[in-house]
Amino acid sequence: MWKIYSLLFLVMLMWGMNVSALKVLVDAVDPLLLNSFRVFTAGVAVLIICIVLGIFRLPRKSEWAVMAYIGAFNVVLHHAFIATGLEGTSGVNASLILGLVPLVTVLMSVIFLKQKVNKLRMTGFLLGFSGVALTTLTGDGGLGSISYGDVLVFLGVVVQGFSFVLISKLKAEFDPRLITGYMMVFGSFFIFALSQLLGANVSEITSVFDWHIGGVFLFSAICATAFGHMTYNLAIKKVGPAESAIFTNLNVLFAMIGSAFFLGDVIMVEHVVGFVLILIGIFFGTGALEYLLKRRRGKVV
Repeated sequence: MWKIYSLLFLVMLMWGMNVSALKVLVDAVDPLLLNSFRVFTAGVAVLIICIVLGIFRLPRKSEWAVMAYIGAFNVVLHHAFIATGLEGTSGVNASLILGLVPLVTVLMSVIFLKQKVNKLRMTGFLLGFSGVALTTLTGDGGLGSISYGDVLVFLGVVVQGFSFVLISKLKAEFDPRLITGYMMVFGSFFIFALSQLLGANVSEITSVFDWHIGGVFLFSAICATAFGHMTYNLAIKKVGPAESAIFTNLNVLFAMIGSAFFLGDVIMVEHVVGFVLILIGIFFGTGALEYLLKRRRGKVV
């Protein structure tokens, strides 16, 4: 089991550092254009891994529409919102807002899958969203200090949470790792088309041929996105969604550290308090605390 936990720790480290990586990339290349190439590279890598694992197959006719529907939220809208939002907010703020993914996913499950929510989980939701509110309101402007970037990153979290609910309803014969690869590849073309509609200059992508930007690009696409998502899916099967969700706390922590170290962002007291609230909110809201208590009492096999 320690091997899975070690892999989860590594994935959270890469996901945390990926926030800084994306911030560096979108400052060098148009965010939508950059993400279309980054997501395409990640998708190809995932499909190659699926071939190696022996789970690759072509989608059936009935699966194309489902894949397009989920991909619109999971790939096109999610990556478009995050990439564009990072241009207008700090790495620390983005890190904390992205930390809401587990809570938003559970909230979407309550809304669309009619899952029951108890007082403990509701407390988690309130604490988590309070943490983000405190973070985005940090500054002299109060409500006015909430940037458009903060809003876009939050919308990116919302559409991703909704896509996770859609993925959970997939038929068992369509492996989620395989559909992830297909959605990334095909979704990247829509992101590219959107970038062209908004006037992005394709020649900007040549910036990734610089050794520094290129290294950051490959880390983000292959390590953080392709390897990270596939490993996390494996972990969910091995240790369950609740224990896996606990590790997302580390994602937020590493993202904050990376933003301070690589981007020079200042971590204020309000950011630390916001992080603690989000951490507790995830622990309560995702059911991780309930799961661990039941496991300790021997009620979980």
